[in-house]
Formats: sequence, structure tokens, C-alpha cells
Amino acid sequence: MLDADMTDTEKTPAVRFAPEHCSLGIERLSLAYAGKPALNELTLQIPRHRITAFIGPSGCGKSTLLRALNRLHDLNPEVTRRGRITFEGEDIHAANTHVAELRRRVGMVFQAPNPFPMSIYENVAFGLRLQKRLKKRQRDDVIEWALRAAALWDEVKDDLHASAWQLSGGQQQRLVIARTLAVKPDILLLDEPASALDPISTLKIEELMGNLKHQLTLVLVTHNMQQAARVSDYTAFIDDGRLIEYGTTDDIFTNPRLQRTENYITGRMN
Repeated sequence: MLDADMTDTEKTPAVRFAPEHCSLGIERLSLAYAGKPALNELTLQIPRHRITAFIGPSGCGKSTLLRALNRLHDLNPEVTRRGRITFEGEDIHAANTHVAELRRRVGMVFQAPNPFPMSIYENVAFGLRLQKRLKKRQRDDVIEWALRAAALWDEVKDDLHASAWQLSGGQQQRLVIARTLAVKPDILLLDEPASALDPISTLKIEELMGNLKHQLTLVLVTHNMQQAARVSDYTAFIDDGRLIEYGTTDDIFTNPRLQRTENYITGRMN
């Protein structure tokens, strides 16, 4: 454990990845709501085809950071931002950025399942109909692929035209993931996707994340320390809008460099 009188910046070296292994870059990002700071000079890189978890106490800025990664804050005129976010090396706030295409490639799944009031089939087809013109057979193939990728196909294949609202909470969340996967994103942002689910459904979501990282990059916000330790490859501990410590999940949970990190993950943080 490093000396307590050293600053966080001195104690926490940056985790760097070669450009070909980096999906997202965050450089000195600050963000405020109506002048109230939410993120402060935050810098880190997100590796490709890995699961990166953001952990920290409620209100620390982790969900704010997640939403910044596909420009969801654009919808709030009271949000101000400084700093830079890059996706595959390109600034996501550049004037030539097509925001709808960015959000297709950097998909988002929220805490509460939000299936549309339509059939299971039409939920998954929704983005496909907006994005591209496909013949029915092609669309059917993509929908089956997405439902299989979300570990849901075997449970719903005989009821594709039933209402999505008839599914259980865990099934609805996997349906939302299938809907996001159908448009072939490069990155999947997950904001506490299992916090409202029972343990069995939570396990299925965690297994799903492990399978998906071979196809795309995942970024997970979770308040569940055990979940972060189980599923993620890298963990970023955020507090008060600042990056406190970032490293491999094994290092963060078994050999953190900072006493502040150890206090948080062991439940001793004030």
C-alpha cells in the first residue's frame, strides 16, 4: 500500500493500451450539470474485447461517464463538457460525427428493462428496420442470431409474435440486449443491467457478458463488488467525479495500490 500523503495522481499511474487494442479513449474529461461538477479531469482508456467495470459509491459519476461515451448528454442543454472522448481514435464530438451512427456502434442498455410495447420479434427488428433495408429472410436470420447471442432464442423461438411484456424481467433485459446487438454495435454499455433481477437471471446476464466479449467491447457500471470481480477484466474505481484507481480487476480486488480503494471494496469507506 502506498504512502497516504501522496496525491492520487502520484499514486495511480495510467493504464495504457496500444492503439490497436484500445476502443475508447477518455482524456481530461470534465462534465457539469447546470454548473455542478459531475466529472473532473478524468482520463482512462477502454480496451477492445474486454469487460471494463466502473465501480464507486452512488452519485460518484460512473453512470454519468457511461452516458458520455455515446453522447446521451447531448439531450440535456444544461450539461457542459470539457475534454475529449475518442472512439477508434476519432473524437466523438467532432463536427462530422453522425450521432445516430455513433449510438448504433456504441449501444446502451439501461438498469430497468425497457422492451417496446410490441412483439418479441418486432422489438429485435426495430433497429434493423430503421438502419437498413433487408429482405424478410435476411431479417429473420439477424433476429435469430441476436436472440441466440443474448441467450434467449431457445426460450422464445416458439413465441416470437407474443408480446415482449409477457416475458420475465430477466428475459426482458436479455431481449433489450438482443435488440441492441441486432444492429451490430462495436461496444455495449451496460448501466447496472442486473440490479433489478433475481440471482438466476443475474447469473444468465453475467454469463452472457462473458460470451459477448469475444465479439465486442463491454463497459459495465455496477454497485455489486462481487459482480465486478466475477465478470470484468479491468476495473475503474471512481469517486467524487474523479478516477481514483484503474487496473486489472485482479489487482484492484486483491492488491489495490491505494488505501482508499481497499476501503471501498471491503466496505469500510465512510
